[in-house]
Amino acid sequence: MAASIKLSELPVGASATVREFPKTGSAFIRLREMGLLAGTRVTLIRTAPLGDPLEIKLRGYNLTLRKTEADYVLVEPTTA
Repeated sequence: MAASIKLSELPVGASATVREFPKTGSAFIRLREMGLLAGTRVTLIRTAPLGDPLEIKLRGYNLTLRKTEADYVLVEPTTA
């Protein structure tokens, strides 16, 4: 099992599996409702020129997150 990193630290084009997700806060409830759950595979599509926001692909659609939100989501990078 690879070490978990913050979603905001994932390199562009890399895929990962969500491992840990905060369980409080209205922003995090909204993200969970959009499908960002533990066990979900995500791919970092791109970042804005200054690094914020981030665009990820999950469950067949693209989602844009603030870097501060992505800092709270721990992912395990996929090796293959």
